[in-house]
Formats: sequence, structure tokens, C-alpha cells
Amino acid sequence: MANFDEELDASGLNCPLPILRAKKALAGLGSGKVLHIIATDPGSVKDFEAFAKQTGNELMESKEDGGKYHFLIKKA
Repeated sequence: MANFDEELDASGLNCPLPILRAKKALAGLGSGKVLHIIATDPGSVKDFEAFAKQTGNELMESKEDGGKYHFLIKKA
């Protein structure tokens, strides 16, 4: 997994909470910084793809590992 600047653990949270928490965390990051999100909601895969498109942030990585979903989002 690539380097990241901040980590958000949204495990156990269901949609839309992981997205809302990620949005808040990204707001506090500077442009070009990377947020690593950990989620357990399978729906978060499609949610974060849509979120990245809508916000113009880059979804650098999306993977599943042992029931946890990991996302790397670079702030635009």
C-alpha cells in the first residue's frame, strides 16, 4: 500500500457514515495529501468510487483484505 498522510478507521460503520467521515477528514487535509480509509461495509466500494468522481478527488487504491476494505484517496 502506498504512503498516506492520515488514516480514518470507519470499521463497523454503515453507509453513509464512512463517506461523511472521509469528507470531514479530507476537508482538514491539504491538496495532494492522501487519506487511508478502512471500512467494513461492502457497499463502501461503490460509495467511494462515486464519492471520488463527484468530489474530483483521486481514488488511488481500493482493495479488500480479510473483510476489511481499504481506500486511498488523494485530495484534489
